[in-house]
Amino acid sequence: MQQHFASDNYAGICPEATAALLEANTGHAPAYGDDDYTRKVSDRLREVFETDCDVYFVFNGTAANSLALATLCQSYHSVICHQLAHVETDECGAPEFFSNGAKLLTAAGEQGRLTPEAITEVATRRTDLHFPKPRGLTLTQTTEVGTLYRPDQVAAVTDTARRLGLRVHMDGARFANAVAALDVAPADVTWRAGVDVLCFGGTKMGLPVGEAVVFFDRTLSEDFAWRCKQAGQLASKMRFLSAPWLGMLTDEVWLKHARHANAMAQRMSAGLVAAGIELLFPTEANGVFARLPEPVEAGLSAKGWRFYTFIGAGGARFMCGWDTLPATVDAILADIRHLTGAGDAIRS
Repeated sequence: MQQHFASDNYAGICPEATAALLEANTGHAPAYGDDDYTRKVSDRLREVFETDCDVYFVFNGTAANSLALATLCQSYHSVICHQLAHVETDECGAPEFFSNGAKLLTAAGEQGRLTPEAITEVATRRTDLHFPKPRGLTLTQTTEVGTLYRPDQVAAVTDTARRLGLRVHMDGARFANAVAALDVAPADVTWRAGVDVLCFGGTKMGLPVGEAVVFFDRTLSEDFAWRCKQAGQLASKMRFLSAPWLGMLTDEVWLKHARHANAMAQRMSAGLVAAGIELLFPTEANGVFARLPEPVEAGLSAKGWRFYTFIGAGGARFMCGWDTLPATVDAILADIRHLTGAGDAIRS
């Protein structure tokens, strides 16, 4: 079956996660998370982050982000996010819904990143009683345009957040790709840099389903189990959400697969530049953003390639997954060279 570049969600389950899932499918185990698999994964995540954090598993990223943000604020509060953030553009109002009305306030920032200045401007724009009081800040790592926050950049915005009385959430749908690309300890871009709660994406890195919500500030998670239950996010057979994480977190499999996806994006990026295609953003993780001429975009679609062109920043987005083959990257690049005439120029 042809591989595509629309989303890293297109990829199947990686072998290590499959093996762990099948191993968990033996005999009986207690329900609702009171099983050994869930306890082992939670302990393993505490080792990964080098701290005693609270860990919960939910079915998808929308629930993870929305329920986590709801812990940071009351209904009359607001949460500051980048104008391209997934919580703003692609979650159907779920953050507002699950927080009973807390408003998202958007800020601009180059290359998908928030800055201390932008956060301060939004947070101090109004302080009157008629405006929702800023109480939360959400960062996306990797950002919606494929760029990264370095540890010092995370620390700079979280320091600003603390000064302004904001709690900090990180949307880590592609957190694995960020850690692999930055080559840092996971703690260095989360709690050590001032993040209160992380939504650690599992699906995009090779799991069948599920995300981990990791509370570094454990006081915030006091009633989170009840939020999950009320929102329909408490899995009865929890071990099938949690067990695949064991396969990913053993011997740094999660980082191995993330490095591969990132490498395939670099291969794609270099090939596009060689074909004369303009990149819209630096390729820092597993996403490539490019401005395709209309005939090239239409030609690729006609050849059956799937990629997104409706992402907020415009242009075309090519996402590489844990299973993306070099041959697949080379095949689409060959079609792009043919459509642009770059292949003819190379042969001549």
